[in-house]
Amino acid sequence: MTTPTVAQTDSALAAGGAADHLTVLRNVADLRAQVAAWRGAGQTVALVPTMGALHDGHLALVRRGRELADHVIASVFVNPTQFAPHEDFDRYPRDEAGDAAKLASAGCAALYAPTVRGMYPDGFATAISVGGPSEGLCGSFRPQMFGGVAIVVTKLFLQALPDVAVFGEKDYQQLMVIRRFTRDLDIPVRVEGLPTVREADGLALSSRNAYLSPDERARAPELNRALTVAAAALTAGAELDGVLTAVRGRIAEAGFGAIDYVELRDGETLAPITRVERPARLLVAAWLGKARLIDNVPVQPA
Repeated sequence: MTTPTVAQTDSALAAGGAADHLTVLRNVADLRAQVAAWRGAGQTVALVPTMGALHDGHLALVRRGRELADHVIASVFVNPTQFAPHEDFDRYPRDEAGDAAKLASAGCAALYAPTVRGMYPDGFATAISVGGPSEGLCGSFRPQMFGGVAIVVTKLFLQALPDVAVFGEKDYQQLMVIRRFTRDLDIPVRVEGLPTVREADGLALSSRNAYLSPDERARAPELNRALTVAAAALTAGAELDGVLTAVRGRIAEAGFGAIDYVELRDGETLAPITRVERPARLLVAAWLGKARLIDNVPVQPA
């Protein structure tokens, strides 16, 4: 499958909170009423959950949703339950007006933008714990993350009851976690993954790329280059420890700081593996200045 590339469109958000013909929904009742109207007309619905600060990676998810369903709803909600106290919840980039304009340009039918109080009212006391694919990788370095993802995505699924939901493979572990709890909890939503959208130089699109200085932005593509070379070496039969050491050395030389992990995992279960005997994933998380960058590439058996 060809990797998508960047082609962003921007326009102004009209006064009153709507861009072009985009419907903006603020609460569950309005969301369900809109979905019910479409259902009554025999139409299908795709959901694209986001935390906003949208880029063309998100818009590619919307476009894929339009291929899979009659209407696409994109949610914009910076979810506090997946951030630790020391993380970047307060400074996470927010631009609802720009997000709405971009969604309208991509043909999104509705923007669902609930408040924190609306999602987590006073007395909220429920949690979801997911094992399996949440273990290790980002689950070790951000232990609060996947519990927060599980509860907010489950709520979004139950609020919108879409036919399909579309997520990017850039957050590959998150995608596997969502697929796991969706199956485990018998939530009737098809979870679709879309290959990572990249800049022309290979950098995976991410809202947190905004944290990069110009010099750091020039160095950042080395993350994907290192993974791409490593994946080819593993397919050719190279020894895993040597390949992982080479990846760490290459990105350290490029100016990255702390490297949280570089690991090879099974492509379906995310279980650790040492040999590529079935489709696998090579995953990395590393710091460049104030930005924690993650990336992954598929690794095919020889």
